[in-house]
Amino acid sequence: MSSKPNRGIGTLLIAVYAIFAISATARASYQLATKFEDAPLAYSLSALSAVIYIVAAVALARTSEKSSRVAKAAVLFELVGVLVVGTLSLVMPHAFQHPSVWSWYGLNYACLPLVLPIFGLLWLNKRRTDK
Repeated sequence: MSSKPNRGIGTLLIAVYAIFAISATARASYQLATKFEDAPLAYSLSALSAVIYIVAAVALARTSEKSSRVAKAAVLFELVGVLVVGTLSLVMPHAFQHPSVWSWYGLNYACLPLVLPIFGLLWLNKRRTDK
């Protein structure tokens, strides 16, 4: 089986993670520098998501077995984070008056933070089985 279609999808996935890494880092940096006292939980979660997106983007772009394990761990962490933060933001809205990237399952980002790790895990699994 050719890896070209898989790599094309992988390239798109890596690009989306890179965009999220850049945007989440910029957003979190601004929030932490100027408004941290307004919503320390939300802004800290935004910073954490930025780190996860950076790690995932770099690890997904590499092809070593170690990078694949790091990517899987980062993407799984992201999925759990989105599910936990998304649920908490619904059941404890007072704690999330200032949203993070993962609040409401990433609704402010067209739910991409929820869908992205699912596609990431599927692609990693496909990439592993294609070897």
